[in-house]
Amino acid sequence: MEFVLEEGKHLSESCSNLILPALSIGNVGQLAVDLLVSSTGAETVGYLDDQFVLPCVGNDAYRPSPRGDLALPLQAYESSSSGLTLIQQRSPVVKGMMVEYAKNLADFAAASGNKHVVVLSALDFGRLQRIDMSSGPQIYYLSSTSVDGTDDYCEQLGWKRLQEYNPAQRGWKYLSSLAEGDVGEENNFTFEDDLEEEDYYPSLPFAALFSCFKARGLKVTCLLCYCSEGDNMADAFNLADAACKFLRLNPDNVRGNPPLYFGDDGEKWIVPFSWMTVYGPPPDMSMF
Repeated sequence: MEFVLEEGKHLSESCSNLILPALSIGNVGQLAVDLLVSSTGAETVGYLDDQFVLPCVGNDAYRPSPRGDLALPLQAYESSSSGLTLIQQRSPVVKGMMVEYAKNLADFAAASGNKHVVVLSALDFGRLQRIDMSSGPQIYYLSSTSVDGTDDYCEQLGWKRLQEYNPAQRGWKYLSSLAEGDVGEENNFTFEDDLEEEDYYPSLPFAALFSCFKARGLKVTCLLCYCSEGDNMADAFNLADAACKFLRLNPDNVRGNPPLYFGDDGEKWIVPFSWMTVYGPPPDMSMF
């Protein structure tokens, strides 16, 4: 993986918290990163070129006025006021290469001096074992601060540890071995085999990122929510808000112009310009 800085830019040592998405159902992690980039006024500092990420190109996702800036598969942003580095991933990883991609990303984070990595992703609502909507959408987490994945601060926030995480289960053990480069000949399990139910979660992108960052000695926390495919903007607001709470950021400290979205607690978000055309123009009401 090669990191290319924009002319005149440099990585700031004060931006030690890294937020990035793991591709998932509904693209919720990517949408949440979009919100954070837009609302914190983060500036592009460069892009990452990795052989395992499929190429793509598009127009600037955040500004209504064209400046000739392109959106690339992996771009890095920094918000000095928030102490954040953000990476946005806009295209999928080559099939079967997720762990290698995660290793490259972990190497980049370690070399860049990132102290804490926050991975944002979503899970399939159809696999949720117990549904409890009494307190609204639930945030689940997975942390490297303890062997069993628990974190005291996440518990204080009212979040639940991902119950399906079991470091002794064969899928998680195999993933950990891959991340550490210590897969013995006796381990003939792969994620290309017919997976059992318990192997589903360690086969997901967030699990590979979690294992590889952890293997590199970095503190990593995955923030997760269950959702279904469809209009997942509300899920993105929920996940972005969780990231702000976890890192003790204030989403009201935003720059730029409306459109603004006010969250459930009154916080302000700047909606990325690219979201304006997600579903096309409104219908012609004269036909009704």
